Amino acid sequence: MAMITYEEFARRHLDGVIELCRVEGWESYLQDNERTFRALTAPGAVTIVATMGGGALCGFAQILTDGQIRAYLTDVAVAAGARRQGIGTRLIEEAFARAGARYLDLLSDPAAEKMYESFDGYRRMQGFRIYPSPPRC
Repeated sequence: MAMITYEEFARRHLDGVIELCRVEGWESYLQDNERTFRALTAPGAVTIVATMGGGALCGFAQILTDGQIRAYLTDVAVAAGARRQGIGTRLIEEAFARAGARYLDLLSDPAAEKMYESFDGYRRMQGFRIYPSPPRC
């Protein structure tokens, strides 16, 4: 396995992150590159990337945090050819270590549950994703 480097997201990583989002079908990240950059670097956002030797981006994770108590894992994606090597787990650990929070909440696709169950001290909870309609007048 090639050496993997974990570091904070920077503008030079944007195209690689957008490509991972395209492969995952995360349309909201594909509409406007500058908006995506602002989202990944927003106040309270901790975004970490994984790169292989030579600089090729192979994964990223983003956590939103209050910096004190709570954090929320918004995204984690690893390139198909780099999966099942611990990269996703390490991305989450690296981002959480920088988040300054005491715990991490997340929603999960059933296919990823085994990875999240590998963390010590997890508790399964139910969640929702809501796409609000514009306010009614």
